[in-house]
Amino acid sequence: MQKQTVGVLGLGIFGQTIAIELSKYGCDVIAIDGDEKNVDKVSDVVTSASIGDFTDMDLLRSVGLANCDIVVVGTGTNLESAVLAVMHAKRLGVKQIIAKARSLTFEEVLYEVGVDAVVAPERDSGLRLASKILRNHIDEVLRLDDETSIIEFETPARWIGKTLSELDVRRQYDLNLLGMREERGEKLTPIGVNTPLESDVILVAMAASHAFERFDYLGHLN
Repeated sequence: MQKQTVGVLGLGIFGQTIAIELSKYGCDVIAIDGDEKNVDKVSDVVTSASIGDFTDMDLLRSVGLANCDIVVVGTGTNLESAVLAVMHAKRLGVKQIIAKARSLTFEEVLYEVGVDAVVAPERDSGLRLASKILRNHIDEVLRLDDETSIIEFETPARWIGKTLSELDVRRQYDLNLLGMREERGEKLTPIGVNTPLESDVILVAMAASHAFERFDYLGHLN
């Protein structure tokens, strides 16, 4: 898995959650906030943590924001600051920009200035966004409760041509495969334990913990 570099501008609860979660799974994270206390909360886990005004183009250049694959604008209270941060990130050539919004008007303005996606507060949104950034094979995760999820994912390359018996997915990944389908929304087709898995299909499984997601986020399924 190619390591991603993600900029997080604004380190409130939302920004902190994203920065810490992405760092946990090996992403390089460049974090900026004007409040020293917020920066201190992530400084030990992120790649780079700076105290400063993220609407300052010189600061963004100096910390290497132009090297980011994705920038997350985490301020949801100051529209002017968010807009300037988005515009600066675009000028620096960042390919994907995601921003937080506290209202529909805020969201509309952010889309107008060119963000790729807008999310709403607060901690749960941060975890969901971090999960989306980290995914390699997983398409969808439906949380049933804190310990159980239904997961849809593409067949990992190392699984193609192998059977469920050979892969022993229940023991290896804490995973129970429910079936497969060629396209999202189609009816599930059962998978025989001795049937070789194919490429270009969507596998659907029940995961009894976050183990399978961790394998995907860390690139262990590639």
